[in-house]
Amino acid sequence: MKVIIGLGNPGKQYEDTRHNVGFLAIDKISKQLNIPLSQMKFRAIIGEGNVSGEKVLLVKPQTYMNLSGETVGQLVSYYKITANDLIVIYDDLDLPVGKLRLRVKGSAGGHNGIKSIIAHLGTQEFNRIKIGIDRPEQGKSISDYVLHSFPKSDMSFIQDAIDLSAKACEDWVQGDTFVQVMNHHNPTRN
Repeated sequence: MKVIIGLGNPGKQYEDTRHNVGFLAIDKISKQLNIPLSQMKFRAIIGEGNVSGEKVLLVKPQTYMNLSGETVGQLVSYYKITANDLIVIYDDLDLPVGKLRLRVKGSAGGHNGIKSIIAHLGTQEFNRIKIGIDRPEQGKSISDYVLHSFPKSDMSFIQDAIDLSAKACEDWVQGDTFVQVMNHHNPTRN
């Protein structure tokens, strides 16, 4: 089984905010893989399907960002999932808007959703796709920034990043290892 988790906050008021790019990516993957998000379990909206003979679970935790680990921990325990069979998609303040970065491990980097997941899994070693949202201007509140929508000027960059993250997940589900997906989808350095 492959599990793809997009982080975000539930509720209409958070729908198109910077903090919800993980949810937006899951919505795109749901359409792309034809896996409807139609169930509510483990305090999450879940879609179950099969792709190339592989069972796939798409997950949007409904615990609010800071408690995302509760859902992830329950899923991992219930389905006996290993880190190799899990991808978490989330926003990253340290990447430029729309930039993608795939990693197999790392610290939370100040992201409370990832802190919660690390605490519940007891490890920093799990696959992740980070979507850049950039930082607010000096002196501006980070929490206000992440809970506001992207300006129109950023939307094409964000849509491209969501499309790329969906393609990376599709490649992974169809048999590539996450390292192969990383090598293919991570931007090259000059």
